[in-house]
Amino acid sequence: MSTATKSEDAVTSETTGSWRTLQRVILPSQSQMDTVPLYLDTGSATGVQLSTGGSESSEPRPEAVNSVNPEVHVEDFLSRRSTSIRAGERVSFGTYFNAFPASYWRRWTSVENVRLSVRTTGSGTVIVYKSNARGSLQRVDTQRVQGSTTSVFDLTLKPFGDGGWYWFDLLAGSNGLVLNQAQWQSEGEDPGLGSVTLEITTLNKTDFCLNNLQILADHPEALANIAEILLVDQGTEKVSDADGFAEVEASLGGKLRIIEQANLGGSGGFSRGMYEAVENGSDYALLLDDDVVVEPESIVRLLTFADLCKTPTIVGGHMFDLYNRTVLHTFGEVVNPYRFQPSLPSEDMILGHDFSRSNLRQTGWLHRRCDVDYNGWWMCLIPTKIIREIGLSLPIFIKWDDAEYGLRAKENGYPTVSMPGAAVWHVSWIDKDDLVGWQAYFHARNRIIAALVHSPYEHGGRVVRESNYYDIKHLFSMQYATVQGRNMALKDLLRGPEHLHELLPTKLPQIRAMMKRYPDSVIATDPDAYPSPKMDKPPRHGHGVRQPSKLSLLPWAAKTMARQLLKSVPSSSLERPQANVAHQDNRWWRMSQYDSAVVSNAEGTGSSWYQRDPKQLREMLTESARLHALLLKDWPKLSARYKAALPEITSFEAWKKTFEAGTENTKP
Repeated sequence: MSTATKSEDAVTSETTGSWRTLQRVILPSQSQMDTVPLYLDTGSATGVQLSTGGSESSEPRPEAVNSVNPEVHVEDFLSRRSTSIRAGERVSFGTYFNAFPASYWRRWTSVENVRLSVRTTGSGTVIVYKSNARGSLQRVDTQRVQGSTTSVFDLTLKPFGDGGWYWFDLLAGSNGLVLNQAQWQSEGEDPGLGSVTLEITTLNKTDFCLNNLQILADHPEALANIAEILLVDQGTEKVSDADGFAEVEASLGGKLRIIEQANLGGSGGFSRGMYEAVENGSDYALLLDDDVVVEPESIVRLLTFADLCKTPTIVGGHMFDLYNRTVLHTFGEVVNPYRFQPSLPSEDMILGHDFSRSNLRQTGWLHRRCDVDYNGWWMCLIPTKIIREIGLSLPIFIKWDDAEYGLRAKENGYPTVSMPGAAVWHVSWIDKDDLVGWQAYFHARNRIIAALVHSPYEHGGRVVRESNYYDIKHLFSMQYATVQGRNMALKDLLRGPEHLHELLPTKLPQIRAMMKRYPDSVIATDPDAYPSPKMDKPPRHGHGVRQPSKLSLLPWAAKTMARQLLKSVPSSSLERPQANVAHQDNRWWRMSQYDSAVVSNAEGTGSSWYQRDPKQLREMLTESARLHALLLKDWPKLSARYKAALPEITSFEAWKKTFEAGTENTKP
């Protein structure tokens, strides 16, 4: 490792030409000050404290909550790349967007060494740090600066086998310090980035779409390598008809193309993006959800990383909560092969990590490299070489399309990387419950289809058994519309893969029509739409419904089953509900004790009147058991059919027919 501090003129030849920029230090815009903890930290260089031996555990101590740090001054942010540090204050760029994820570059790319170049004005100190996979902070080097200076640090990636980051802090002297710009580089000529088709699939999210298009127009460095922005509009409220569209379109310099097609779901919209990216000769297809706000620098970072990967690699961005912008939804996901459910790669990881409470330096598990099976298609870059070889998405409308594609790519030797420092802000899952209602059909069917194709276990491991358990829980919760949809899913699945394309434009209207017949899926937005609740008998000993313990579960389940199947519903419970139940309290063991209840939806926009129906429960339970028994019996045969059909149903030819049948209009 070598370190140098030089005047701007002296360093120009060393930081341009033979050095390629991997990652630039960026700062939030003035309108996004609530995201500052993702870009810059203030205060001391606090890291994870590890045991040094003795009787203490060798594991990192629990995460610390951020201590009180100096106030962030909005006026100190000078531009997207420049900030001032007041005299005597210290800032750290050991943050989500500005630390350098060294272990990812070491594992997946051909880069072996990096150079940190920091250009400053004023007096102070530049201090470089690194971490290991356990999150231990280690000081690497330091350099005093004075006047207009560029500090250069040459750094190796060798120690980052399992994890770790590089970053730097700035400590201002008595007269203050200004960061003009900083970047992480690798040696070698810069050939330019590969071309990309950026595709957004949208359904009546015009405001989000216009906002993201304007963000791209306002950041020419992100727009530069985009050959085409493709907006696949599957809604009834057309983006091209929205106020302000003409101005946004003009600002994109002719790069925007809109395709209006029937609602073929996410898989239909994203497959259209992949298809068009191959057709127009792009090197990559970048898939982007419509209800997001994009950090534009992420586009450059994904492209740069993908260009330098040792083998064609799917590279995805992370998802932050749109309404709580310092909260990271997940750092990466794998598919549990036995249960065939998404899960976290490490037991140390958590969902919903808030960087405003525990920053990168203080959070040990964020330093371990996270290897994944797939990346959500809220932001995902796919090389067109992979698309040409393995095809497009499964034609399954929504749910499991991204996970199945990642597994398919992996089986063909193409990895997926969820890349730190590249992200969007997306509407959170917290205010959604897509396991009930119309989406339950797609969850049930598509999970099993993915398992039929990719599960390494005989009869799919626990998939069939768990699916049957879910039906029982939904029925005990009086969610009859949900179970009817799940039974429809199994029937369609048992018909085989040949029908999947024809179901794309028609299945959702059928499901919505079916659900209108069930009160548990009819939403009333007026809080006074239902009668006030009344219990015929007060709760025992004044207690509400309690979850059964492990010891009492079996007798409780037998008693509850008998009640659900045999006991008639009192007329009073049909005239008025027994209780109002908040969505977070809607648990099967609680709902199974009611004859009727008004239940809030996850979004908080309305509620439904759940009503117990023993006859309906018996019929649906019998049908569910029959379908699951048939699925279990026919699993080997079905698995062989779906595997054999996979190349055909994901082919360009099959999707082209579906696109032609569903395309309404194409606008340049």
